[in-house]
Amino acid sequence: MALVFKELHKPKSPDMLNDEWMLLENTGPNVVAVHKGDLTVARRATDRPHPLGTLDPGFILQPKEQIRLVTGTPSKKAQGAPPDEKEVKNYHLFLKEAVLKAPGVVVRVAIKQQELARAVFAPGKKGGIEEAE
Repeated sequence: MALVFKELHKPKSPDMLNDEWMLLENTGPNVVAVHKGDLTVARRATDRPHPLGTLDPGFILQPKEQIRLVTGTPSKKAQGAPPDEKEVKNYHLFLKEAVLKAPGVVVRVAIKQQELARAVFAPGKKGGIEEAE
């Protein structure tokens, strides 16, 4: 897969949704366009994934480019300050609750059931991601 989760960052507090984010990188040689892609989550790898939302309008990533999927809403001060966009652009998901609640949560990005990226949340590991088998 050309699109890879590089980091899953859990918030310090469940209410600070702008502090929870997922870093995606295009590791392939071609441009990747994610338009109307689905963001899904499952409690475990064996569970059926549940949709969190549709990435609409989506984004386009050039080779080696990264984007940060931020759970919260940028205008809501109660959710904390969003990460600085100096090096990596933010894509806000406007969700109402945290995604990375417990170890083993599987996050995936897909377009029409074609999986583009998948990661398993492991808070103790480097980048918060369990190594692929």
